[in-house]
Amino acid sequence: MKNIKPECRPVDKKRRQLMQWLAITGGVSTLGGMIPTSVFAAGDDEIRIGYWPIVGGLPLYVALEQGFFKEVGLNVKGVKFASAQQIVEGMITGRIHGCANGTATGALGLGAITSPGLFKIICSNPSNHTLVLDEFLVPLNSPAKAISDLKGKKIACGPGIQNVTMAKIILEKNGFTNPSVIELPVGQHAPALAAGQIDGVYTLEPTGTVGRMKNLSRTLETGVISKYVLGNADAPWFGGAAALNASFIASKPEETKKFIAAYQKAVEFIAAHPDKARENVAGYTSIEPALVKEVPLPGFVMYSGLKGDNLQWFQKFYDVFTERKIFSKPVDVASLIYQG
Repeated sequence: MKNIKPECRPVDKKRRQLMQWLAITGGVSTLGGMIPTSVFAAGDDEIRIGYWPIVGGLPLYVALEQGFFKEVGLNVKGVKFASAQQIVEGMITGRIHGCANGTATGALGLGAITSPGLFKIICSNPSNHTLVLDEFLVPLNSPAKAISDLKGKKIACGPGIQNVTMAKIILEKNGFTNPSVIELPVGQHAPALAAGQIDGVYTLEPTGTVGRMKNLSRTLETGVISKYVLGNADAPWFGGAAALNASFIASKPEETKKFIAAYQKAVEFIAAHPDKARENVAGYTSIEPALVKEVPLPGFVMYSGLKGDNLQWFQKFYDVFTERKIFSKPVDVASLIYQG
């Protein structure tokens, strides 16, 4: 296998554009603080995939732990990042070759605007009130019975533009006027609730499970994006996705096919053996091995299934970012999906 080289593209201007967005949205402001040093010491044949430590990244965890990548002769390494924005910058600068499910599609959309043709989506993870990923939590002893009861309180969310935008829309739909939110790493959400530092948080699994099982917090509502942002509690919210850099796809077509086949095998494994698949959450997220059976799972849809109603709901989510002027121009979801 030939050496994998960083993408040969001018990145300085694109990086500055992305960093301006990150500065606006509270992201980390220096490259040194954004890219883990481990990505600079990669082996010649190593395929580096960025992930955010949430349940949404499960197909990558399963493929790594079950040996699906090794079965097809690939040397894949998962590289943990603190936010989706960091992952996207890693893709833009060529330091990673793609991202796992759970990477915020809003951040990917910004990356597509900043660096057209950057990536192709190979899988996405829809969620709603039954396929649980997104949720609103409160302290265990909170008297709140609905999100609207939190007016005037301190509300937090995960880091990055997607989390901030979603949290504000949820609050607006529940009667808040000009809501403000505090950005916190997801690992701090449950402890911050228990310590009384915040009164509510928009977050993602496994935070709700951790908080519930450790008596740190309780779940006020799940599927909040489908209900309040998309306007239909049963709608699939395609809030996260796995993608490969377009440069990797073009230069490594055989490796791309093998990677996608192994990734799809992981998705099929999750559907057929959810309890077994859950075991792979431990070690990649804040969930402890003893609690993995309690973790709810989102859905996973490979690129071939991102059409019809799925594509329409995905596009509606992106249209929200355009309407909110987070996207400087409309982004066509169909153009970002891998075609095989």
